[in-house]
Amino acid sequence: MSSFGNPDYGITATLKGVSYGDAIERTEKALKDEGFGVLTRIDIKDTLRKKLDVDHKNYVILGACNPPLAHQALQAEAGIGLLLPCNVVVTEDDEGNAIVSALDPVKMFSLIDRDDVQPIAEDVKARMERVIAALGKG
Repeated sequence: MSSFGNPDYGITATLKGVSYGDAIERTEKALKDEGFGVLTRIDIKDTLRKKLDVDHKNYVILGACNPPLAHQALQAEAGIGLLLPCNVVVTEDDEGNAIVSALDPVKMFSLIDRDDVQPIAEDVKARMERVIAALGKG
């Protein structure tokens, strides 16, 4: 089993002493506090068990969306929907500590390379950084 690490395309925190289930609840609350709703929830462990009959550690992908910011981004670039919603992963390390990581929207939106999209990406990044920072305060 590989470790999650700290990918340079993510905003990541390990929550020492916080369980996987608690981390999901904290993450959803912190996202809501920053104006995001969770549109999708993909339970990787459950999906891999059902589809491939393999075991995987707890791992969920939350598809988060802030409607006003998504609307701004779509107005600027209709194809940006390919990069939405913002993915947030909740998993755990080998010691049972929760790990939460949000995709860095500045890096993701750099694929578009448009100056008018950059401020939106920076706003989303600042919000995601606050989400991740809030998780340790729960």
